[in-house]
Amino acid sequence: MWQDLKPIGRNPESGGYRRYAWTGADADCRSWFKAQAETRGLTYELDRNGNQWAWLGDPTQGDAVVTGSHLDSVPDGGPFDGPLGVVSAFAALDELRNRGAEFTRPLAIANFGDEEGARFGLACVGSRLTAGQLTPEQAHRLRDADGITLPQAMERAGYDPETIGPDPDRLARIGAFVELHVEQGRALDLTGDRVGIASAIWPHGRWRFDFRGEANHAGTTRLVDRRDPMLSYAETVLAARREAELAGAVATFGKIAVEPNGVNAIPSLVRGWLDSRAADQGTLDTVVEGIEKAAREYADRHGIELAVVRESFTPVVEFEHALRDEMARILGKGRDTDIRVPVLGTGAGHDAGILSGSIPTAMLFVRNPTGVSHSPAEYASEDDCLAGVTALADVLEGLACR
Repeated sequence: MWQDLKPIGRNPESGGYRRYAWTGADADCRSWFKAQAETRGLTYELDRNGNQWAWLGDPTQGDAVVTGSHLDSVPDGGPFDGPLGVVSAFAALDELRNRGAEFTRPLAIANFGDEEGARFGLACVGSRLTAGQLTPEQAHRLRDADGITLPQAMERAGYDPETIGPDPDRLARIGAFVELHVEQGRALDLTGDRVGIASAIWPHGRWRFDFRGEANHAGTTRLVDRRDPMLSYAETVLAARREAELAGAVATFGKIAVEPNGVNAIPSLVRGWLDSRAADQGTLDTVVEGIEKAAREYADRHGIELAVVRESFTPVVEFEHALRDEMARILGKGRDTDIRVPVLGTGAGHDAGILSGSIPTAMLFVRNPTGVSHSPAEYASEDDCLAGVTALADVLEGLACR
């Protein structure tokens, strides 16, 4: 499975993946998912929001156990973020069938669409729509860098955008959702554990900073006469690092757009996107407020106009303790003695976090020896991935085969 999926959407120059929503690479990933479902005799479904489902048992029975993740990527992303959870879900089902497990609850494997938000700028579009956290009206206003709207992209890919929206009936049939994911950090590597359980997802959001100045000639305009928004932006980037360090949080300006974007032109507009995350809401508020305050001081100093817009936000997600504790109990049962299973928080957002407001959710993490993610260098060893499959199979057996 891994080898079949591996070449889809891979850029030969960077070695990273460009699997963006409703593109050719996305279509190939979806075809792969459907084929895996049909090969196993599972009932395949495409829901109203473009999410894919593969069912073992009656989908309408209720109290289903669902696992899975996503197949899309960030620009030049790594191979494990998302796909590991989907591949492991099919592999875990194969393992349970080899064990002769008898299911007492329906089981489903899901591929949620546009989790990374690489094309339209909003993460977890598929799960947000399903959970009602993104309205159809808001979704219809999403545009990519070429001005193509989400509905237009869906239509070009052969889907009907008029059907998108909340799907409470589907969520009501799910009793638990467990997402396996490569760890995006080094906590497990530092403790020497192959697999861990998620405790919570930090609150996080994205803010757009628009610095507007005055375009002018780079060679003839005196420094004292310039209204250069790049200076205010650069100082704000440094301020973000300082504020994050002081608070024990993270803050990153990772995307920028410049107008007119000429080598010999002073910019008229510098637009930068801030991603910030912290262990609690109060700390996150302090960091973002500190960054904005500094940005406004720099902008005033240079005669720059500044507008700050919060484009997305996800509050802290505490995964359901009962499900989390049940998973720890299942995984902690060794043959001769109890095994300690680490529980750790994460600063990365996931579909499981979005769905947690509607259904019981939990997550498993697989060790990442370098901690690198959202990069072609992202890596997890085959042994650790197989340990993740075994852990997921154990959890699914404990939940769906009782």
